[in-house]
Amino acid sequence: MTKVIVIGAGQWGKNLVRTFYELHALSAIVETDPRLRAALLDQYPDIPVLSNYEQALETINTAIVIATPASTHFALAKQALEKGKDVFIEKPMTLSVRDAEELVEIANNNNLILMVGHLLLYQPAIQKIKACLKAGMIGNLQAVHQERLKLGRVRSIENVLWSFGVHDLAVFMYLIEESPARISVNGQRMIQPAIEDDVYVHLSFASGVHAHLHTSWAWPEIRRRLVAIGSEGMLVYDEEQQIVTLHKKGIQGDLSNRDEGSEIVYHGEVQPLTLECRHFLACLEERAQPLSDGKNGLEVIKILEQCSNLLQKELRAHE
Repeated sequence: MTKVIVIGAGQWGKNLVRTFYELHALSAIVETDPRLRAALLDQYPDIPVLSNYEQALETINTAIVIATPASTHFALAKQALEKGKDVFIEKPMTLSVRDAEELVEIANNNNLILMVGHLLLYQPAIQKIKACLKAGMIGNLQAVHQERLKLGRVRSIENVLWSFGVHDLAVFMYLIEESPARISVNGQRMIQPAIEDDVYVHLSFASGVHAHLHTSWAWPEIRRRLVAIGSEGMLVYDEEQQIVTLHKKGIQGDLSNRDEGSEIVYHGEVQPLTLECRHFLACLEERAQPLSDGKNGLEVIKILEQCSNLLQKELRAHE
């Protein structure tokens, strides 16, 4: 079995280290912080902890898992792909469309696996929603609304959309199965003069579906909820409770309301990170394209970059 080397064992990387270790697929860890290295050696005495990335690239029969700051993703992933390594990159894949396109091209040209950590796609609740849509349980999909709000860790480089919204945009692409024809975005800068703390994104698709995302790291309560509205009903996913509810209600042709009650169609506690890591390992063995492959990652970066350009245009207009 191909094993992995995790690059970066910080705030999120430590979870990848633990999960791949539990799956008996961790070959080594690369961490530049000496204090973290010492802690990792205590926690995983049987796993090599390296300080040099080049050492990891010279290993045999290993894939690279990148969990470093987003600004480093492109350079590290490119170096690994050019060494013939399969690569898993945490979200966001890169900070520009140009860089994402280059990684996809290198991977495709060399028949390498390139996977992006769009964790929410591996959440069984999202898989259930996808199955409900495919089965026509709410009729024709008309709109998807997503909220990801909390009093969160403020970034000084990327705005809240890049920090919080990547998973949700990946879910939009997965559920709607097309790229947006039109994008509009509004953002508010309350804490730093050029970094948006609260962002609303509106996506319009050629099929007539609309998608709406609200992200904020300056919110008084945690709200993580997806609502899918169809011609025959609605689905509500409460991410905190891991419950998907089917609402058999809507507005009829004569403009009257129809309400035939609701039912819970999914309630679970499965951790998506384990499923995501298992999926990557299976793709390595089967040489199969991941659900969240490089193309999926690129589509999300295209939306993020266009949103950033629109927000920057708005910022310059008010200077």
